[in-house]
Amino acid sequence: MAIIVNLDVMMAKRKISLNELSQRVDITPANLSILKTGKAKAIRFNTLDALCKELDCQPGDILEFNKQ
Repeated sequence: MAIIVNLDVMMAKRKISLNELSQRVDITPANLSILKTGKAKAIRFNTLDALCKELDCQPGDILEFNKQ
């Protein structure tokens, strides 16, 4: 897939665990893990919005397009 999810990078920069972030944005740890590992097929805008607010970042910090 040409979209790369850098959620793990942003979480490391903000020093926040998967469980803590899942509680703060009200997403199950299992669903957040799927997103973090890049196995998700889609993401809702409200989920992306919540992640960006909590991690104090832009959507482009979490999602990246790779032309390969």
